[in-house]
Amino acid sequence: QVQLVESGGGLVQSGGSLRLSCAASGRTFSRLSMGWFRQAPGKEREFVAGISWSFNTVFSDSVKGRFTISRDNAQNTGYLQMNSLKPEDTAVYYCAAGAYRRDAAAYEYWGQGTQVTVSS
Repeated sequence: QVQLVESGGGLVQSGGSLRLSCAASGRTFSRLSMGWFRQAPGKEREFVAGISWSFNTVFSDSVKGRFTISRDNAQNTGYLQMNSLKPEDTAVYYCAAGAYRRDAAAYEYWGQGTQVTVSS
């Protein structure tokens, strides 16, 4: 029904920026919330940001003020703009579609992830 593919990850220096994209297929995307999660080696997957179908947004405290989330339903694409990156932001970032929640269990559809590495 919905398939997601992340892109835009890479290596960036501390203080730099990256823009992640999440390309979606499926005609129900516009009525689903989109979330971004991240997972570092040896750590649990954590919520980063979410955006509802009506464009409400929510962010984790660790990224609030640094990251922004957006979506372009006409393009079937979601975005995560990451500014002022810190080494602790290093992780595999996943986009997801589902409910407007902070918990991963609320999201039915997931991308395969894109690596973000922030050097000191």
